[in-house]
Amino acid sequence: MAAPTYDEIRRAPKALLHDHLDGGLRPATILDLAADIGHQLPAVTPEGLGEWFVAAADSGSLERYLETFAHTVAVMQTAEALHRVAKECAFDLATDGVVYAEVRFAPEQHLERGLTLPEVVEAVLDGFRDGSAEAASAGSPIRVGTLLTAMRHAARSMEIAELSIRYRDAGVVGFDIAGAEAGYPPTRHLDAFEYLQRENSHFTIHAGEAFGLPSIWQALQWCGADRLGHGVRIVDDIGPDNSLGRLAAYVRDKRIPLELCPSSNVQTGAAASIREHPIGLLRDLRFRATVNTDNRLMSGTSMSREMALLVEAFGYGWSELQWFTVNAMKSAFIPFDERLALINDVIKPAYAKLA
Repeated sequence: MAAPTYDEIRRAPKALLHDHLDGGLRPATILDLAADIGHQLPAVTPEGLGEWFVAAADSGSLERYLETFAHTVAVMQTAEALHRVAKECAFDLATDGVVYAEVRFAPEQHLERGLTLPEVVEAVLDGFRDGSAEAASAGSPIRVGTLLTAMRHAARSMEIAELSIRYRDAGVVGFDIAGAEAGYPPTRHLDAFEYLQRENSHFTIHAGEAFGLPSIWQALQWCGADRLGHGVRIVDDIGPDNSLGRLAAYVRDKRIPLELCPSSNVQTGAAASIREHPIGLLRDLRFRATVNTDNRLMSGTSMSREMALLVEAFGYGWSELQWFTVNAMKSAFIPFDERLALINDVIKPAYAKLA
């Protein structure tokens, strides 16, 4: 049977759990918004700016990768800009065949021009709502859930956790912490995680990307994360004979979802190449592996491209692509019946026609 082509993959329904709003802007939008506020950019055309972001992020260092966000965050400081970026995000994901997406952003990073935290959240939620409606009208329905992110080097995690609870019936489906891992363990934010658990809320933690097993262990056993943002370094606990250490076995046995982001993991040095990415091994060993974009702008990518890269690297067919997609939907932070409806009514019927 012929391998799935990019165009076929693009038409297939996909589910996305790990996508950053400030890492997915259209280059043309950045240029427009930067001109409005006089922010200087490293390139003056959409094509040139897109190429700059990918080149600057392709350093093998998470810290250098994160520096590229200075430009995107700078142009996302008004309600109008946040609404536009969120609206375009929902529409772009939908036209790429994504039927369910959880998009995360850090409200605390968008206060420089006087917005309050609630105003930031409401602007983004309104944008997602309008972009989803526009996509549905164009024949590409999408459900977008929002994750509110706290920065692990800052001290506002409790405030952001409370914000996620305040807006959980308005589109916020969970909480996250992000930023440089080394030196900023998730246990610094233990009060926020304990609060979320008391509120019966969902959260994921960036762990096991640039830092290894201790970060994963703390995220799970101290903080109680539902999912691992990246979690790629769990392979450090897998032996050459595929024997599992205690932590790896726990992650697999508990079906803890891994939000793997192949292209981004290569850029930040968490994997040497797509062909050498641990996702192949983790899939073979039946971990709850999912495929994600992380930052579409910085990686010059999309969900369709990520899946196409895996098809090329590992020889995957429709059964594997469906497996990753169903894994993501099983792991989503929306109610069980809504997850089941997307799996049984949208995803499986579509893949049955493709296989």
